[in-house]
Amino acid sequence: MAQGWLVGGVDQDLPKSISDTISKQQESSERLIGWIQIFILLVFTVLYFNAPTTRPENAAFEPVPYFLGTYFLFTCVRLFSAYRRNLPHWVLNLSILVDMGLLMGLIWSFHLQYMQPPSFYLKSPTLLYIFIFISLRALRLEPGYVLLSGLVGAGGWLIMVFMALIDETGMSWITRDYVKYLTSNSVLVGGEIDKVISILVVTIILTLAVARSRRLLTISIINKASAKNLSHFVPESVAAKIRGAEGPLIDTQTETREASILFLDLVSFTTLAERLTPDELIKTLNEYFRLISEPIERHHGVISQFQGDAILASFNLPSDDPNHATNAVEAALEIESILSKTQLSGGFFLKARAGINTGKVVGGFVGTSSRLTYTVYGDDVNIAARLQELAKEREVSILISARTRQLCNDEQFAFTSQGSALLRGRKSPIDVFEAKLDNNPR
Repeated sequence: MAQGWLVGGVDQDLPKSISDTISKQQESSERLIGWIQIFILLVFTVLYFNAPTTRPENAAFEPVPYFLGTYFLFTCVRLFSAYRRNLPHWVLNLSILVDMGLLMGLIWSFHLQYMQPPSFYLKSPTLLYIFIFISLRALRLEPGYVLLSGLVGAGGWLIMVFMALIDETGMSWITRDYVKYLTSNSVLVGGEIDKVISILVVTIILTLAVARSRRLLTISIINKASAKNLSHFVPESVAAKIRGAEGPLIDTQTETREASILFLDLVSFTTLAERLTPDELIKTLNEYFRLISEPIERHHGVISQFQGDAILASFNLPSDDPNHATNAVEAALEIESILSKTQLSGGFFLKARAGINTGKVVGGFVGTSSRLTYTVYGDDVNIAARLQELAKEREVSILISARTRQLCNDEQFAFTSQGSALLRGRKSPIDVFEAKLDNNPR
């Protein structure tokens, strides 16, 4: 059913995943509609059989139970079908016609049951059920069905009025006296037109409300899917900042705090690249990144950058982590252990070297207004990268700075002093330590 004009074109050419999500919502709504209709029928049945009868004693025909039974059977079949599969549009359209048709037939039969002229059924309060049936279609959040239901209801009532007037005694019942209209079987044509207008006005209002609600629902699903996809490209904590930003991301306030930076690099990557085809190399790198990302994230680290075969991760920025130094060292040691025990699909083992430093770091979005990335900057970030290079020169796996060692638990790790080192690009030497698990805790 084409409804683009009602929803502003939001659900035109939507990705299949988003269309499927909306479709599942509609299927659930259709089942809910069926249960509500059954409940309404049960209430109507209870009221009918428990209300004091006012029909003449010689009235042999009681059509109400037949209409109620037929409608109950139809609703049960449709509800059963709704649980089996997604109902096609033609079935939903037919359901609206049957719903209104049976309701109009029920109202029409009142003059037969109570042996009154046809104008009698025009006074039936059961007319109000038309509004219930129209509002039920709003549960699917498809404005087209609301509109169709209202048009069928208004058209059905016009037909009922016409049938009452063309009866052989119908024209004689027309009046302009409002009191007589209310106290007898007289027909006030203007009053019946008011009913039709009311049905149409309610239909239009509901249609517009559903159209707007559907548009908001679609936008919400799109935003949710976009946020989920965004988490594949940036850490969840960064994605949360993006979702909560009130202005341009490039103008979002940066954060500066003490953080621990882990710089991790793959050993012998050049040799590995020579041995593998490009496809095999990408597959191996992705497998390697999956292995080392899990310990980092579990220890509350955030991977800010993938640089070729290297990873830059920060602890305590952007996510708060009071034990950032300990967690950074734990993550590095766990990565070392995992790589030593895991044979990759290519049949070989990989090894990585790490540099960890703790100091003042600034984090934020950098780039242009059309292309941004989140990263951490500062001299202490550079020190972590230089420590990784120094680890390669000294043939050790993990080197950390004095500040990182100071914040770590001595009973958990074994630290070996590597003396002072003048890192590349720096004028002053710093104290460095090799980190290992303390297998003989004091």
